[in-house]
This record gives sequence, structure tokens and C-alpha cells, in this order.
Amino acid sequence: MTAPVVEQPTDWTEPGAHQVAPGVHRIPLALPIPSLHAVNVYVIEDPGGPVVIDSGWAMPDTRASLEGALRTLGHRLDDVAQFLVTHAHWDHYSQALALRESFGTRVRIGRGERPSIEAFDVRRGLHPRQVDLLRRCGAGDLADEIAGAPVDTSGRSVPDAMPDAWLDDEERVPLAERGLDVFATPGHTRGHVVLRDAAAGLLFAGDHVLPHISPSIGLETEPEPKPLRSYLASLRLVRDMPDTLLLPAHGPVKASTHTRIDELLDHHAARLDAAAGQVRAGHATAFEVARAIPWTRRKRKLDDLDSFSRMLAVLEIEAHLDVLADQGVLDAHEDGGVRRYAPRG
Repeated sequence: MTAPVVEQPTDWTEPGAHQVAPGVHRIPLALPIPSLHAVNVYVIEDPGGPVVIDSGWAMPDTRASLEGALRTLGHRLDDVAQFLVTHAHWDHYSQALALRESFGTRVRIGRGERPSIEAFDVRRGLHPRQVDLLRRCGAGDLADEIAGAPVDTSGRSVPDAMPDAWLDDEERVPLAERGLDVFATPGHTRGHVVLRDAAAGLLFAGDHVLPHISPSIGLETEPEPKPLRSYLASLRLVRDMPDTLLLPAHGPVKASTHTRIDELLDHHAARLDAAAGQVRAGHATAFEVARAIPWTRRKRKLDDLDSFSRMLAVLEIEAHLDVLADQGVLDAHEDGGVRRYAPRG
């Protein structure tokens, strides 16, 4: 049985501390990413000090916003007992590291994030592995564009430091008045975790289940070989659990995690069908398939998207094509460093 939805602001990005359940508040923090607008940070009241799930992007404005929202709950930044971080993207992890530096706050993140955290080096560019993958997708010009993009981290902290401890799959994080069960949900990143309060009917979903968009797949320093296969398995893992209130990192609170997972599974099934159809029509690379299908709710062409969005789109299609190859629908082979696909049989 899911928890009831506590009335929220019409605009989910409205600043403040918004109660989502007894003892749990949602704090939206602005992002320097127009397409995402904000990230939800969740504060759990605990006698040992507030426990905060995710942290926001480490910038002066977001720190001030978090500080102000905590103040309305009667807390200071240095009262936070620990940060539990769903994954190592900057908008979730970097402010936790910055506040640890200021106050010594304990920071924990999923163990599967270790390879990407260890490998991150801003001198290599922001997406070094993705550049290689784009070339394999047949998108050489886009790979050059991403590789040549300037790296500007001014005013931003980058998440290149280790946590104080890891969060392990099926671990229980005991708090004074509740327990949080950790579940590894690889796909968006290889070490993504969700935290589930079964007794209260809450799922702190991070970017695993988002109410309005399908999260990117495998966007990290060291992506796993087949991130969509992992993501679909992770969706089914959570779908097999009793339903909960959905507390996402981006977007409004929703009454049913199951409902949104069903929509995401349907979305990816349709994408798999569309990708297979384009291969049957003669498009042999992920780049060719991505150019042949529409993107976003506005049905835009790939070439009309910005370079970062084009990168995500092409790599998402490759992930779908690899799942189709695993399913026996397509054959895949590499020719001159480019992976090509063809209908099987």
C-alpha cells in the first residue's frame, strides 16, 4: 500500500522545504541545466540529525538555497548527519562532497560508482569514453564535436572524491525511527541505487524512475557494456516490489511507482520496435538509426538537437540495438571500428 500524496506546489521547482510524508521533506535546488530545471533533495528527520538523500550541484546559490530550506525546518547545514547519494552525477553528489569539506559530514554512495569516480579526470574532458563510443556508433563528426567542446567548471565542484563509505545492494540503513533498504539499480549509471522505506511506503528513486522523462542510460566516466539491459532489469526489480509513493530526483512526487515503471517499460519496448524497424529498412549503425527516428515529445530530428542531446540519443540507440542483438532480433559486427547491425535470419 502506497503512502498518500501530500499536497505539493503546482510548480515542483518552487523553492522551500515541502513535506512529502511525516518527517520527510522535499527541497528542490536549481540546476545550471535548462532541460532539468532542478533536483529534488530529500530530508529525513532523525534524532541523530537530518539524513539527506542526494545533495544538489555544488555552487554558492544551491548551497544558500539548501541552507535556507533547512533553516525553515529548524536545522543548520552542519546539523546534517549524513548524505545518502543515489549516484555520482554532479547534481546529486558534488554538494555533498563540498559540505563534507566544510563540516566533515558523512557521505555514502553506491559501491558500483567506484570505477567512474576513480577514473574521473577533468583533463580528459567531460565525456572521454562517450567520444570513443560515438565513433563506434558511426558518429565520427559528433565525436569530434564532443571531444573539442571546452570544459568550463568555473564556480562548480566536480565529483572526483571518494565517499566515506559505500552503500551495498540489499543493505539496510538503520535510522532511529525508520529503516532504509538499499537496492542496486544499475542502468542510468552502473552504481545507481534507490532507497526504500517499506514501512512508510516511500521510494527515494534518484534518477532511476522519473515522472516525465526517461533517464539517460550509461552516462558516466566508465559505463558498463550494456546499460539498457541493466536498466530494464532494474525497472523490473522495483516493479516486483510492493508499490510505493514515487519520490524522484527530477519532477513532482507521484502516487504510484508501479504506474510510472509500466510507462517506462512500454516506452522502451516501443523504442526497441522502432530501432529494429529502422535496421530492417537498411540503417546499419546507431547513428543512422538515431537520425531516422524522432526525438523528444516534440518529435524533433536528431540534427536539430544540441550536441549533448545528440550524444545521448545516439548512445541510447546503440544500447537499444545491443539489447535487440541479445534477444536474437539483430546481428552485430564491427567493421573498421564501427559497429553495424543487420536483421537476423
